[in-house]
Amino acid sequence: MSPVDRGVGWGALVLAAGAGRRFGGAKLLAPLAGAPVIRRTVERVTAAGFDGVVVATGADHDAIVDALSGLDCHVVATPGWEEGMAASLRAGLAALGVPRRGVFVFLGDMPLVPVHLCPRLADMAEAAGYAARPRVGGRPGHPAAFTRAAVPDLARLTGDRGAAELLRGRQAGVAYLDTDDSGAVLDIDAPEDLVAAALAWKACATSATSESAMSRGALPKP
Repeated sequence: MSPVDRGVGWGALVLAAGAGRRFGGAKLLAPLAGAPVIRRTVERVTAAGFDGVVVATGADHDAIVDALSGLDCHVVATPGWEEGMAASLRAGLAALGVPRRGVFVFLGDMPLVPVHLCPRLADMAEAAGYAARPRVGGRPGHPAAFTRAAVPDLARLTGDRGAAELLRGRQAGVAYLDTDDSGAVLDIDAPEDLVAAALAWKACATSATSESAMSRGALPKP
């Protein structure tokens, strides 16, 4: 069963249009475990079983297209991406269309985003009526699941206002899934964030290798 098997009818939008100025430029192309950050993020998203995955780019469009070669996603350039996050939301939604049940919004600079939470987030969003997102230690994270009813509001955003703007301070219709998975809030804004992401990635890879070895009987279970 794919991570969003219960969520057939959901699309995914990855926002990847920023210039990464705080990072020093081209942060989505920075290497993480042998591949660009944006590829690591989109690999997770495309493996989750969404009906469609759109990546909205801006700065470094051509390089990001190359970085995502071979992945099952549709990459679109964002006109006027300098406006801010809302521009890439509008461009991505125009390419994705309106999924039957809703859309998950991901950020390109979050390579450890916990896609395994998507089935529960989809259920919670539909039960709440508008949206759902994970929360780590009281801090809202990603991905954010927006029902079909919320999509027109996303498409109307302007300026440097992301999807979180619709949820900030909103009580009705929004659910939060508390989790201890730090990947829900680990984004890469500065070079030191990339170091933290690399350490977390290595820890996850080591854990996965150990679990695989235990399942084969090569290592004793703790």
